[in-house]
Amino acid sequence: MISYIKGTLEFVGDDFIIIESQSIGYEIKISMSAIQDLPCIGENIKMHTYLYVREDAMLLYGFITRDDLEVFKKLITVNGIGPKGALGVLSTITPDELRFAVIADDVKTISKAPGIGKKTAQKLILELKDKLKLKDYSDSVGAEIEGNSQLALTSNAKNDAIAALVSLGYTSTEAVKAVRTLEITETTTAENIIKGALGKLASF
Repeated sequence: MISYIKGTLEFVGDDFIIIESQSIGYEIKISMSAIQDLPCIGENIKMHTYLYVREDAMLLYGFITRDDLEVFKKLITVNGIGPKGALGVLSTITPDELRFAVIADDVKTISKAPGIGKKTAQKLILELKDKLKLKDYSDSVGAEIEGNSQLALTSNAKNDAIAALVSLGYTSTEAVKAVRTLEITETTTAENIIKGALGKLASF
């Protein structure tokens, strides 16, 4: 198993990249969202990888973060979703947004992914309900919160704002996405967060 590849970014295609490492060029399929986070060609890069083996091919799938990789591995366990479908999901929504969508039974958000219809989205939610948890989201940002009093103080205001937006009819995924785009300080109130988030939601 190839856990990750470090090397020079040599080429960026529509849905894949080529990384040269020790004079070997590795073709790696990646999501559209990952393409947006790539460095410039010629710069060094590290990609976490998953080797997918089938009878007629061996394909490498790459991810900017280990969390992206772990969520991809969970997605391909869902009956009817292969690597291509899993990349489609991660091209449309982030791992954290997927966690919120699964927990909130948000079929609408998940079915926005290419090739994922309503029935497949419902199946995904059912099968991943116990595998994608908010604890994973908390762990991924835990290092940022630990020792940072400002983040601790603002967490309650954020949660109150998200709850209010959901009560207004927005999905939890939409609410979280809008709130995360705002610049929030320890003096920002839930009311101000809601106002700012509504402005963002109107432009989505």
